[in-house]
Amino acid sequence: MSAPPLNFAAFVMNTTSHILHGAWRAPEAQQHHFNDLDHWIGLAKLLEEARFDFIFFADVVGLYDDYQGDWKKFVDSGLQIPSNDPLVLASAIASHTEHLGIAITSSILQEHPFDFARKISTLDHLSKGRIAWNIVTSLSDNAWRNFGYDGITKHDDRYAWADEYVDVAYKLWEGSWDEGALIQDKTGGLHGDYDRVHKINHVGEHYRVEGPHLVSPSPQRTPVLFQAGSSPAGRRFAARNAEAQFILSPSPDAARTLIADTRRLAAEAGRQPTDLQFFQGLSFVIGSTEQEAARKSRELDELIDPSTIIAHSAGGIGVDLGHYDLDTPIGQSHTEGSQSFLLWLREAVPDREPTVRDLAQLRSRTGRVVGTPDQIADRLEQWRDAGVGGINVINATIPGSYVDFADHVLPVLRERGLAKREYAEGTSRAKLSGHDRLPESHPAARHRGAFAKVPA
Repeated sequence: MSAPPLNFAAFVMNTTSHILHGAWRAPEAQQHHFNDLDHWIGLAKLLEEARFDFIFFADVVGLYDDYQGDWKKFVDSGLQIPSNDPLVLASAIASHTEHLGIAITSSILQEHPFDFARKISTLDHLSKGRIAWNIVTSLSDNAWRNFGYDGITKHDDRYAWADEYVDVAYKLWEGSWDEGALIQDKTGGLHGDYDRVHKINHVGEHYRVEGPHLVSPSPQRTPVLFQAGSSPAGRRFAARNAEAQFILSPSPDAARTLIADTRRLAAEAGRQPTDLQFFQGLSFVIGSTEQEAARKSRELDELIDPSTIIAHSAGGIGVDLGHYDLDTPIGQSHTEGSQSFLLWLREAVPDREPTVRDLAQLRSRTGRVVGTPDQIADRLEQWRDAGVGGINVINATIPGSYVDFADHVLPVLRERGLAKREYAEGTSRAKLSGHDRLPESHPAARHRGAFAKVPA
């Protein structure tokens, strides 16, 4: 039996400088128009025409940690500031597309789970079941101080907090309304069935939520669940909760190891190992010949700002590397930031302690696939054979990176069975897994019917 085609997501952010910092300066780049709604609607239409599965919005709710002692670098370079709320964009994108999934990053820190669950259910209704949630825990001190805390909560404690956050959301999405509770009988005058709508009465360490959920069940009830952590705590969280994990493995072999271990953890959590898909983050430099692709890659390197790459990456691990020599080892420090990033760095430099120089070079080039469409297809086949089910396409320019991928690479992928020709019908979850709702093996399913009223 042949392997299924890969899924594709466009990895974007409602900001100018997202991942490949400095590339926004290219004459053809349009990502500096991120405040313009037409910019995003045009991109969404392009992605849907190309049969992308998701437009995947990254997001932050604070600056990364200081670079050279303060946060001037972030403003100077546009490093994810200004940065707008992607949740506000979702309904506009939904109104101009029919099939494209809309994945929104939202932290446990930034919004109370009751209000967040209400907004997501509303969007899932309006989009006819095309909303996904990328669950994050926020890794910068500034983000936590923006919400009234002294600083970042310890890494593993954040995931314990996330466990309660998603549990509240699951109770609201899966347990507060039984199937058929919304009646809307004009003749009889009965709008809803009281006996099938329930308060959840959640009392936990961080939240007290009475309920009921104020939104009736949406097409998916719970949105498609993404998660991006690759630390031990992050992988355990993904194994329990995620349907798709965003990974940044340095090679197909490294991805194969990570995927096998996360699937093992999923089985230990009582889920089917195949309940998870894995989306590898890659960027592409495409040429009609190898020489043209290599030239384009060199031109991209000339645009990229290494110091901004270092500022971004160092902020993610909670260490100010702005004053360090390029040959300073950086992997020995313990931080409460992104443990998954340190793991990625050590995987990429397995034979010695990674340095600041390694960080700058690897972050701008690792995950970059350079070549002709056929060569890129060969490489993507290797990722699929390693167990990767989807590709999160990182852009250098918007819309150019996606135009090039759609026009030149996707036709070759379709010829090889590596990309779909047409969308399947139904919700984003149905397109991804064949079902509108979460399977019974998912921990959210235990809340179905759990709050039924007990007769007096």
